[in-house]
Amino acid sequence: MAAPSQPTRIGLAGLAVMGQNLALNIAEKGFPISVYNRTTSKVDETVERAKKEGDLPLFGFHDPKSFVHSIQKPRVIIMLVKAGAPVDQTIKTLSVYLEKGDCIIDGGNEWYENTERREKAMAELGLLYLGMGVSGGEEGARHGPSLMPGGSFEAYKNIEDILLKVAAQVRDSGPCVTYIGKGGSGNFVKMIHNGIEYGDMQLIAEAYDVLKSVGKLSNEELQSVFSEWNKGELLSFLIEITADIFGIKDDKGEGYLVDKVLDKTGMKGTGKWTVQQAADLSVAAPTIESSLDARFLSGLKEERVEAAKVFKSGGFGDILTDQAVDKKTLVDDVRKALYASKICSYAQGMNLIRAKSIEKGWDLKLGELARIWKGGCIIRAIFLDRIKKAYDRNPDLANLLVDPEFAKEIIERQSAWRRVVCLSINSGISTPGMSASLAYFDSYRRERLPANLVQAQRDYFGAHTYERIDVEGSFHTEWFKLAKQSKN
Repeated sequence: MAAPSQPTRIGLAGLAVMGQNLALNIAEKGFPISVYNRTTSKVDETVERAKKEGDLPLFGFHDPKSFVHSIQKPRVIIMLVKAGAPVDQTIKTLSVYLEKGDCIIDGGNEWYENTERREKAMAELGLLYLGMGVSGGEEGARHGPSLMPGGSFEAYKNIEDILLKVAAQVRDSGPCVTYIGKGGSGNFVKMIHNGIEYGDMQLIAEAYDVLKSVGKLSNEELQSVFSEWNKGELLSFLIEITADIFGIKDDKGEGYLVDKVLDKTGMKGTGKWTVQQAADLSVAAPTIESSLDARFLSGLKEERVEAAKVFKSGGFGDILTDQAVDKKTLVDDVRKALYASKICSYAQGMNLIRAKSIEKGWDLKLGELARIWKGGCIIRAIFLDRIKKAYDRNPDLANLLVDPEFAKEIIERQSAWRRVVCLSINSGISTPGMSASLAYFDSYRRERLPANLVQAQRDYFGAHTYERIDVEGSFHTEWFKLAKQSKN
């Protein structure tokens, strides 16, 4: 295997598809790169691809020692291996050959506290450490992902020149990378990005369900609708690929492939982590939570098949009312409902990031996060530009919903949003994401909620006390005694 004539600029360990593609992207941007993988066939495969894809300056190594020694000092090595134990194992393998001032970057979807633990352990060895969220899937990794590096600022400066070139480039706002902050902030931000992505995908699936099940739109019509939506306020990667999916014919039989895909959604864990963090931080994130619940329910395929039989015999069809709807009006209403719900999903994600940033002292810049999500990543969308501007206008914005522009958009769309949710409920179509988003909006915009009753109940059975709206201080009432007296 050809060795580099001089030390390479950077190394990458872990050559599954994401690792291969990121390595090729780095090499294509003019940075000579060394690559290593425990299974050596992957190394040879990557070297072969580098030759085929333009004779790129990529050099493969079958053993960790020669791999590490081939990189210029201070060495920078990106790892793209499975989160958890494999990361610790790879660090152990490589750190034997590393020297003070060298740097390891974990590019996987890692739990942020693991990154903080590793950064401390590395610092004791005189090594630098970054946890870097990488979004954009296989295509993004190859042609320009969104990158979210957090941890050692010194380590970031060592690799900044590479990241600025390798990241997705957005014409009006630059490369989709920024130093996120200290500790595990890069991983945390990527985790919330994935939580928002769960919400986005669920909302799109609900729009599809309403249009197909109630509006009776064909796949051809759905493709046309989503393509049209992708020219306006909903312009985004997820809407674009959804339109593509509706156009793909089945290669193993008649009809369209989307109709043959089993309705059972998998997951890797970042959505679950997001919801757990929301609970820990006491931040309401119902849109994201409902998307996770929807995935859990989708997994109960066999139970749902049996339940459908039970309720069919009781007169419940798949759709409860087969009312005629005007397709054009429905499409317009669903577009508005989808957009308004989407604002709620992003508002919840941003609130989670802010709450964690305050807790950890990370000083994260929400507008800058919106900027680096505008290209490369899975949730890239034109409306992130609006989010960036909202935080530019007011960095202390309490919630995206009360930004003057977003508030105006929600007010204009809320009656369509309510119509879609009502139509779905009356038709027996579940829209947990849209319904949860609407409930979130309605709760947030109301000055007074029925929480006074819940607090009174808590005081009744548990003496938890309550505050009053007219007098300062904490109060406890012996409700039971008073109730007993009034009954006598």
